[in-house]
Amino acid sequence: MRGSKKRRRSTLVVALALVAGLGATVPAHADDPAYPFRDPTLSVDRRVDDLLDRLTLDEKISLLHQYQPAIPRLGIQPFRTGTEALHGVAWLGETTVFPQAIGLASSWDPALMERVGSAVGDEARGFQQERPEGWGLNLWAPVVNLLRDPRWGRNEEGYSEDPALTGALSTAYGEGLTGGDPDHLKTAPTLKHYLANNNEYHRTTTSSDLRPRVAKEYDEAAFKPALEADAATGVMSSYNLVNGRPNTVNPDLDDVVRDWSSYDLLNVTDAFAPGNLPGDQQYFPSVVEGDAAAIKAGIDSFTDNNADSSVTTGAVKSALDKGLLKEADVDEAAGHILSVRVRLGEFDPGGGRYGAIDKSVINSPAHQKLAREAATEGAVLLKNQAHTLPLKTSDKDVAVVGPLADTLYTDWYSGSLPYAVTPADGIAAKLGTDVATSEGVDRIALKNTATGKYITTGDALLKESAETSTAQTQFDVFDWGGGVVTLRSADNGKYVGYNWSGFANDQAQPGGWFVQQQFKLEEQNDGTYLLRYAGYETEESWWGNPVYVGPTGADGTLGLVTKEQAAHYTKDVVRSGLDEAVAAVKGKDAAVVVVGSNPSINGREAHDRTDMGLAPAQETLVRAVRKANPNTVVVVENSYPTTLGALQQDVPALLWTSHAGQETGNALADLLYGDANPSGRLTQTWYRSASDLPSILDYDIIKSDRTYQYFKGQALYPFGHGLSYTSFRYGDLRRTADGYEVKVTNTGSRAGDEVVQLYTHQRVSRDKQPLKQLKAFQRVSLKPGQTRTVHLKLSPKDLAHWDVTRSKWTVEKGTYDVLVGSSSADIRSRATWRVAGETIPARDLTRATRAENFDDYDGTRLVDESKERGTAVAAASDRAWLKFTDTRLGSGAAEFTARVAGAEGTVEIRLGSPTGTLVGTAAFGGTSSPYTYETVTADLSRAAKGRTDVYLVLKGAGLRLSTFSLR
Repeated sequence: MRGSKKRRRSTLVVALALVAGLGATVPAHADDPAYPFRDPTLSVDRRVDDLLDRLTLDEKISLLHQYQPAIPRLGIQPFRTGTEALHGVAWLGETTVFPQAIGLASSWDPALMERVGSAVGDEARGFQQERPEGWGLNLWAPVVNLLRDPRWGRNEEGYSEDPALTGALSTAYGEGLTGGDPDHLKTAPTLKHYLANNNEYHRTTTSSDLRPRVAKEYDEAAFKPALEADAATGVMSSYNLVNGRPNTVNPDLDDVVRDWSSYDLLNVTDAFAPGNLPGDQQYFPSVVEGDAAAIKAGIDSFTDNNADSSVTTGAVKSALDKGLLKEADVDEAAGHILSVRVRLGEFDPGGGRYGAIDKSVINSPAHQKLAREAATEGAVLLKNQAHTLPLKTSDKDVAVVGPLADTLYTDWYSGSLPYAVTPADGIAAKLGTDVATSEGVDRIALKNTATGKYITTGDALLKESAETSTAQTQFDVFDWGGGVVTLRSADNGKYVGYNWSGFANDQAQPGGWFVQQQFKLEEQNDGTYLLRYAGYETEESWWGNPVYVGPTGADGTLGLVTKEQAAHYTKDVVRSGLDEAVAAVKGKDAAVVVVGSNPSINGREAHDRTDMGLAPAQETLVRAVRKANPNTVVVVENSYPTTLGALQQDVPALLWTSHAGQETGNALADLLYGDANPSGRLTQTWYRSASDLPSILDYDIIKSDRTYQYFKGQALYPFGHGLSYTSFRYGDLRRTADGYEVKVTNTGSRAGDEVVQLYTHQRVSRDKQPLKQLKAFQRVSLKPGQTRTVHLKLSPKDLAHWDVTRSKWTVEKGTYDVLVGSSSADIRSRATWRVAGETIPARDLTRATRAENFDDYDGTRLVDESKERGTAVAAASDRAWLKFTDTRLGSGAAEFTARVAGAEGTVEIRLGSPTGTLVGTAAFGGTSSPYTYETVTADLSRAAKGRTDVYLVLKGAGLRLSTFSLR
């Protein structure tokens, strides 16, 4: 039993005595507050136990699905897990839209994060008043998956590539969402997505290999802080597998995650993930076995089959009948759910502490102001050559151009914008005058070379009908890179998209799950073009339709046809976007070019990025504008590190922002004109090229030198980078009782915020250590000439890393560099620290050693030892090997013993290298199941002695090694 269940059991006698003591006062109606579960003066555990005892087994089972039904006989309302609240409440209508999560994180400001979280929690409560069908206060946010690869399609949802920064910011956001009192929750935030979920490519079938050090020091470290601080009430299991086991049945959910919190956690599955277990993962034969295994692993709530709970409840009942589950397992999961519902105040008079919050908080003036502040703090000044910025408000003749100059885009997890201040709007308001604008995109008409007719818009589907070019035949073409464009009708300003029967221009923005407004214009050898449909559904395995566009009816209505049937079009440029933008900026006091991404197209859930550069047409636009007006500044508006290439050198000033919500334009105007001083810092390394990165499926940041911690190349912009309109001087770094302190002085003429960052480096270690590792940071505000002493906490335990030889955290004795500065590459002051830790002893392989606790490897994969728990190592190629560094064999080891399974093969024991001295070979005949292990042995030669590195060479792809010993 989990500790939380033990707490409830320990109070059960008291709770029953209380009920018995009520005697004749027990009310006739179950919603009377005299019932213990409705008594807010009792402990949460007592209330949960009382309610559990009143529920039938069927009623308890009904709580295990996302859509929990009402229980009228007890006066209990419906309840639903899963309101999206990543950067504002999503999918429920107009709400305050804050910057994307990556933008919020770029503030490096936990206090701001908590205030934003509190506002989002208030608005979730406000929406709740409008939901008579039931409670929706279990929020699915924040996302704490680490941003180790900027090509991840969901990069916008996370905070940072660093676990310490992610942990601090997610804790702050969670405390805002919860209200700061875990016994009285404003909302119940759920951390997404456990664990190592950082690729969308085949996301339900790919396995993330996590060696113990990476799991402990990196991926788990991002989830632990918020749970330890009781700033989150559970985790969502992710779609992917870890070490060969689906996360939906990851035993960590019970064995690890629950131990991080002192409160009951409500763990949920990702949408439709339970069905993947018997589906494309083929891990269990049916949903019955899969759901039972998920509950045993620590899942409490199933997000499956939309609102239809019958599949889940039926599977749980069948699992009980078959003995796969016990009623105690159901009680455990239901108790976790009820604990959160009790703490949300559902059973308190008036809905508890936060029950009176109403819809007046939604998009309130205070929240609008906060949205502007967040958008301002999260922007990062990347480059500012010769003090190009800030611009002068006296120079009012300004042009704002580019495809994002006069529009705001929202992402999949965004709320609906209540209003939109675009960059052009914000700058015009700042200057108090109109500004010249141009999107800088071509307007074209497409004419069928065979019929001479143009693609034409109308009241229904697009047709080839007009014989002359008018607004109804003209489209603005937006280039988003990778050959993908969107077509916006010049007639009504709506985007063209596929609607499963044909093409219509009826969408205000590209969007929807499949983003059916994506096309490619493919130039042919004869200079004509084919129009290829590129909606995301065309990448699905079930898609069997043709993807080219052509007339499919006698009236010229367009549909999907094969390439051979595709229409050939001439592309008539009605208006050159480049020429229009150049004309707009010529002679102006300043030109602001706003370029970037479309968050529905340039990577998003289910789709990773294939490149990180600006679209070619956008790069061309920037260069042309810069040539036409030397006083050009560039705003890059997207949600991931961008490989800006030569463009970074060509322009004097670069400002980055995420898609920052309704106040984007006001925030940019404040920054560009100096009413706000840029203070955001990058939370990820900006690489020069995608060639700096290994496969997106490689999760071993230690071996593959990923993130700023291990990357040995030269970054375009380093982790923590961000410029200011003022300058800061750092004093000497001094040791204090609980860390370090440094004096920071604003040496410029403007007030500004500096983000003081403290890193450590371990000079000598048994194990490969990070080049630098963030340990503390603090954002400080300084007036011109002002000096502040900044205190940064750092204790010896903060220097611990995971010792695989003994499976424990350890602080090694030695010298550590302590580095403080304004980025990971801009170190201003340093000190050395002699730490009285321990020396990791030589390995003792006489004890049973888990194969996963290697020091190095080649040609192996980490796999599931059994379906329930444990990790083994499998040979992915012939002559794969594992290294066990610094092993003490003493006067000699005589025998090698190992537990192996799977394919036939051998295990060679070698010393010094994978091709070093062979001291023994164990042969294995194979087993019919990869989960059926046998013990093999081999006699060792007399050379197996001394202190050396031991290598196990696995011959035979598919051979699995669980544990071994040398005695």
